[in-house]
Amino acid sequence: MSLRRTTAALAASTVLCAVAAPVAAADESPSAQAPAQRDLPSGLYGKDDPQYDGVWRQSTALLAQDAVGVKPASEAVEWLTGQQCEDGSFASHRPDPAEACTAKTVADVNATAAAVQALAALGGHGERVERAVEWLRLVQNDDGGWGFNPGSPSDANSVSVVIGALDAAGEDPAKTLSSKEERSPYDSLLGFQLGCDAEEDERGAFAYQPDEKGRLAANDDATAAAVLAARGEGPAVRTGGGDRGAAEALECGKNDEGGAERTPARAADAGAAYLTRVLEAGGGHLKSAMPGAEEQPDYGNTADAVIALAAGGHLDAAGKSLAWLEKNLGSWDKTTGSPAALGQLVLAARAAGGDPADFGGVNLVERLNDTGPAPVSVPSGTDGGEDGGRQDAAEDGDGGSGSPVMWSLIGAGLAAGAGVGFLISVRKRRAR
Repeated sequence: MSLRRTTAALAASTVLCAVAAPVAAADESPSAQAPAQRDLPSGLYGKDDPQYDGVWRQSTALLAQDAVGVKPASEAVEWLTGQQCEDGSFASHRPDPAEACTAKTVADVNATAAAVQALAALGGHGERVERAVEWLRLVQNDDGGWGFNPGSPSDANSVSVVIGALDAAGEDPAKTLSSKEERSPYDSLLGFQLGCDAEEDERGAFAYQPDEKGRLAANDDATAAAVLAARGEGPAVRTGGGDRGAAEALECGKNDEGGAERTPARAADAGAAYLTRVLEAGGGHLKSAMPGAEEQPDYGNTADAVIALAAGGHLDAAGKSLAWLEKNLGSWDKTTGSPAALGQLVLAARAAGGDPADFGGVNLVERLNDTGPAPVSVPSGTDGGEDGGRQDAAEDGDGGSGSPVMWSLIGAGLAAGAGVGFLISVRKRRAR
């Protein structure tokens, strides 16, 4: 995630809040929800219509389970692999995987990148991962980045998710060059960062995309995703190098012209410094960008920021916001039935040294497992006991490495997977 994003930051935030906030715009009545729930396959996580976020939320759930040592049900993994098209790409959701993908199938860069990270983490899916990565290479933009769909202008969130996918697949993002301009994903990503010509309190932030006049506007969602990607890390990261202290803010002044070389690591530090300032100003959380709700907390993007800060070793800042999320979990409870939101919280707690099995008295791992088919196995102390699942002994071929995978989200926003907050897919499509 992230989770969470459209061609404009405002539209992205609007969609995120519509998906993740307690007051959703969609009809919540049983009659409105029943058709989608009735048709859901047993291997899919979550009970909501998967049209916009099926692959994303499935990938997030599987990634989070793997990160804490849970071996997911084979039918859950098979649902995800069954969504892949022959060319290696994934759509946001294909209602009938038995039907071959056609020219009318809308390929989703973010869903493809998220699936790569989940499948690479699980292990045993090398050929599928390879095909997906090759497709991502084929649709890379000249500037080195990617947009939500092939051919659309690059955006910080999509570039970030793909960087995570490349790393998860064992590829070097710095050497993944566009065919024409020979520019890397990092070249594209750094182009979204606000520099010394921006307002002082926005320097170091990342924009989702430039506006029509080429101007950049700070976007907290995009910043959390980009900071993570610039470090070559993802939400399944586990920190172990100790606290590096506060992030270094962007230096402006005498070094503005021809100063220190701008590298992904320096860009990540500057972005982390921006996130720290915004989190402190908000009392430990990021705020919603939805019109009329600017003072409301954005839980999904706060979780993304926790992961991004933890990945850079800024553990004190990450820990403070994780504590805020833990304390306020009850306020987010209506949205934490979402497998993407739960997966995001599991990964945030893990990254910042928290306990996903005891998060403010809530076992996030158990709650995540309950959104889908029963896992094959659950580590002792993580889910309260042995799993009885719907599995049999012949299912070991699904793999379950438990190893960290580099995933960048998006930013993707909150509960549709909030980007890295999570759902880029949900936000972008519903904003159209």
